[in-house]
Amino acid sequence: MPPNSDTLGHGVSESPPRLSVVVPAHNEEDNLALLVKQIDGSLRQQGVDAELVLVDDGSTDGTLEVARSLSAEHAWVRVLHRGKCQGQSSAMFAGVHAALAPLVATLDADLQNDPADLLTMLERVESGEADMVQGDRSANRKDSVARRYASIVGRSARRLLLGDSVRDTGCSARVLRAAYARQVPLQYKGMHRFVPVYVAALGGVVKEQPVHHRPRHAGVTKYGVGVITRGWNGLQDCFAVVWMRKRLRDTRVDRAESQD
Repeated sequence: MPPNSDTLGHGVSESPPRLSVVVPAHNEEDNLALLVKQIDGSLRQQGVDAELVLVDDGSTDGTLEVARSLSAEHAWVRVLHRGKCQGQSSAMFAGVHAALAPLVATLDADLQNDPADLLTMLERVESGEADMVQGDRSANRKDSVARRYASIVGRSARRLLLGDSVRDTGCSARVLRAAYARQVPLQYKGMHRFVPVYVAALGGVVKEQPVHHRPRHAGVTKYGVGVITRGWNGLQDCFAVVWMRKRLRDTRVDRAESQD
């Protein structure tokens, strides 16, 4: 899919990249330059033809200006802009649908995800081991007691209602086939936490992989909510996904023109 009218920055080469890295960003001006440097070093300099799709989600700081500057400097960086903050899920939706590669990765813009983790994920998907590899930060996080308790409750609810055994669905570090990514209803708030559920419901194989979890480089959390609010919203989302999953149909098709 070509970039739409909201896309800023360079055009792209005729052949699609190997991987599209989609990153929603809201008021992350101090993190973007280092993010680009790390993606370049951990993917592109390792031989992976990757593009970065930065989605400026209605930032009120200099995020858009920094992103534009990075795009002018690096032809593989593309920028999408939204005048109003609509949330992480819908920003991810916009980036996924603008992605040009057959495989899509997602990351947070705050540098808590390590782009270096994507290389092994990419290789596992390309080898056919999985259709999606989901990051798991559990071994490297140092959460408060309240947050750990909320995570346990949330995992239990997802397992009971959805049969979802994925440990860390809140981790944005993942790689999956674009054909699956575009079918996840990310235009609905909170659905970025249910990507593994939808991929599995569509028949995809989902694997988990331990990943790094780093301190935020700069700024403060933009998309986070309180523990109680997160738990309540997550429970409501589980019931919504139960309803939607029953009605989910795979929209992938194979080309069937005559070869004559």
